Amino acid sequence: MASALFALALLAAVAGPIGWRLRRRPGFITGRDGRLSTSTTLALAWTVILVWLLLTILAYGLTAGGGVGWFTGEHGPLSSLTTVYLPLLGGPYVALIAAKTVVGIRVENGSMAKPAPKPTTSGQRPLRELIANDSGRTDLVDLQYVALSAVTMLYVVLFFVSDVGGGLPRLPAEIWALTGAPAGAYLVNKMATRANPVITCVTVAGTALVVEGGGFGPEARIEIDSTALAAEYDPATGTLAAQLPATAPATFTVVVSSRGLRSDPYRYTPATPAPAPAPAQQPAPAQQPAAG
Repeated sequence: MASALFALALLAAVAGPIGWRLRRRPGFITGRDGRLSTSTTLALAWTVILVWLLLTILAYGLTAGGGVGWFTGEHGPLSSLTTVYLPLLGGPYVALIAAKTVVGIRVENGSMAKPAPKPTTSGQRPLRELIANDSGRTDLVDLQYVALSAVTMLYVVLFFVSDVGGGLPRLPAEIWALTGAPAGAYLVNKMATRANPVITCVTVAGTALVVEGGGFGPEARIEIDSTALAAEYDPATGTLAAQLPATAPATFTVVVSSRGLRSDPYRYTPATPAPAPAPAQQPAPAQQPAAG
């Protein structure tokens, strides 16, 4: 019980400062587009877990495990490091390096749009970006990569805490597939994603409609509720502008089409104005006493 509590305390000591630092300044785990990077985040998480395992085993071996001799032997505490845990770590890192290479090449040759993300009021990136595409919609491939990796991490942590003295948990060698296969699917998805236009923000000022995003081009068209509008492309800002028809509803759906490809629908809802503050009440004038 004491060794389990020590292991959990050490995990908090290792992961806590890193999580706090990334929460305040997540630049280390963001991609080139400014969004949270799924591959970078999972690779970092596996690195933290492996470092925690090795530090805990080292501390246990030098105190309660019997010294240096405890680490040697065919069935030592690190015997499954190369057969199970390095492959578990290798899959996310291969996906990280390959995905960055593929995305960089595709952005440069124009076969993928990576617009800047929509800013948040807090300045922090939402965790939902780990399982969402550039339009903010849930991506099934990213979701399975994150979910299966999280389940595998849970297996490793719980089995290790239940028997710290046994060293690295004796997990089946095939468990690497729970990170390797999702990482491979994640990479294939990056390679196969088409250069669809991406809408990140829609603003309306009077009858002027401005669409921000990426992958538009001069030939892009705007549709609101399946009605095509004449659009003008601004190469300096990468935005599209159009005039709303007089019959346009207050809330509508925007779609951008370019080169025969269509963006995900973007639902525009006008912002509700903040209620005006109530006027301050003037104090009642003091009554003069009646003359006697």
